[in-house]
Amino acid sequence: MQIPEETRELAEAQSGVVSRAQLEAVGVPPGLIRWHSGRHWRSLLPGVLMLNTGQPTDQQRLVAAQLYAGPAAWFRGETALALHGGGPPGLRAPVQMFVPHPQRSRRVMWLSIAATRLTNERIIERGPLRISCRARAVVDAAADVVDERQARAIIVGAIQERFVRLADVQHWVGVRRRNGTVRLTAALAEAATGAWSVPESDLARVLRRSPLLAGLCANPALTTSDDVPLTTPDLWIDEVGLAIMVHSRRFHSNVLDWDSTVLADQDLRDAGVEVVPLTPNVIANDADSCLQAVLAGLERARRRTRPPVIATERDAWAWRA
Repeated sequence: MQIPEETRELAEAQSGVVSRAQLEAVGVPPGLIRWHSGRHWRSLLPGVLMLNTGQPTDQQRLVAAQLYAGPAAWFRGETALALHGGGPPGLRAPVQMFVPHPQRSRRVMWLSIAATRLTNERIIERGPLRISCRARAVVDAAADVVDERQARAIIVGAIQERFVRLADVQHWVGVRRRNGTVRLTAALAEAATGAWSVPESDLARVLRRSPLLAGLCANPALTTSDDVPLTTPDLWIDEVGLAIMVHSRRFHSNVLDWDSTVLADQDLRDAGVEVVPLTPNVIANDADSCLQAVLAGLERARRRTRPPVIATERDAWAWRA
């Protein structure tokens, strides 16, 4: 018996992946399914087959997961985040899905299924796949990681890169069970201050120890008196026109290579702004030297006339254009 044409059409719509139940529903005998399995088809999950014996693609694994978990299931956490274009590229195991309660949580091969009572979210449908909304995907991905710093980075980065709205993330943090939400709430508070990265937030926390640095502002929009936009500083002290710049090591050959840093900040220097450059490495390992460097910059800035630079604070709750 040949495979019915309607099954082939279904397989094409599902990236070459079908369930045993779908095959039996169109009249394919169980014996024929068994005969093809292992010879011409490949099992991806119990009861889910790929109609060839090659290596499955990420898309085929996702379709297999959806078919196994059922039509009411949807992708969550890191998997959903990747499908929305956030987080590390590519599909990582385990693939994560939600099913509505009272279905049970379980782990099957490379698929992790979690039961949830929170089913009133807007599910994104993409072909045969059902995906958690962006804000919930961010919150669940942050909640799942063990490392607190990584959890903070997921939330702060997603908000400040305009991947999600802060208010939407706040909603999904608020409706979670209280267990495990402390670090999520702390990350929300960091994002609300306007910090664009975890190193910036850590630096601001260090600098606020000093009463001399009480006027810190995160990521204000700067312009000259002629309304010419300037590079946005990571932290800013408006009283004296002092910019603090956090430069990631990935933009330098090593932490002492400041050539590109000087060029990037040159418009600020040309406008008369005192610039203090720092790296995440120094912030993480020598907080005291960071504080001393900024205080020294503050003293230098006070010895000269404040430049005619206008700073406008950004609204961290807004969806920035």
